[in-house]
Amino acid sequence: MKIKQLASFTGVSAKTIRYYEDIGLLPKAKRSGNGYRYYHEQDVTSLKFIRRCKELRIPLADIKRLVVVQGSGNAPCRQVDTIIFQQLEKIRVAQYELEQLERNLKTLANCCDHEQIKDCEILKHLRAN
Repeated sequence: MKIKQLASFTGVSAKTIRYYEDIGLLPKAKRSGNGYRYYHEQDVTSLKFIRRCKELRIPLADIKRLVVVQGSGNAPCRQVDTIIFQQLEKIRVAQYELEQLERNLKTLANCCDHEQIKDCEILKHLRAN
């Protein structure tokens, strides 16, 4: 299949597919005599795996490691576990930071009942410190 078909099957743009090839996340596609890239069913599977990892916000470097370890059949999956646990911790930290941001914005949103800029409590809080 050509790159447009692969993009259609996987929901990943042709530009991104070429980028993944350039950085070694996907193997270089076979080329025909006319220079078109040709892909196989394994490329669909690989790209769907990568897309799912991206949906989980796993960094490309870690996705690369996951792609590599898949070929290590009987090896322990500690490395996979570590990547997932680290990503989970990053998400927990991000959630905490977003909760703090929400509280701060809520406090600002509720601190002003004035109608004129000169009396605006929100602006006063933002200028403080």
